[in-house]
Amino acid sequence: MKCPNCQTTLLIADKKGIEIDYCPDCRGVWLDRGELEKITERSAEHYSKRENYESDVKKYDYNRQSDDYNRTHPQKKKKSFLDDMFDF
Repeated sequence: MKCPNCQTTLLIADKKGIEIDYCPDCRGVWLDRGELEKITERSAEHYSKRENYESDVKKYDYNRQSDDYNRTHPQKKKKSFLDDMFDF
C-alpha cells in the first residue's frame, strides 16, 4: 500500500498485537478499521489498574513536564505508554 501523503510504500509494525501501517519518509501513521478502538480499549485497560498508572507516572516523569523544565531540557520525552506503541 502507498502512503496517501507522499506515495512511499508503507511499512507495517506489530505493536502489542495491533498492526500499524506507517510511512518511513513522512512518518505518517495509518490505522485500519477497528485499530483505533483496540488502542483505546487497551489504554483504558492499562490505566484502570492503579499500579500501571503509578508506574507510568514514575517512568514517564509526568511531574517534571513544566514549561520551565521543557525550556531547559529540550530532549524528547515519552509522555505515555502510547508513545511506545507509535515509536518507529
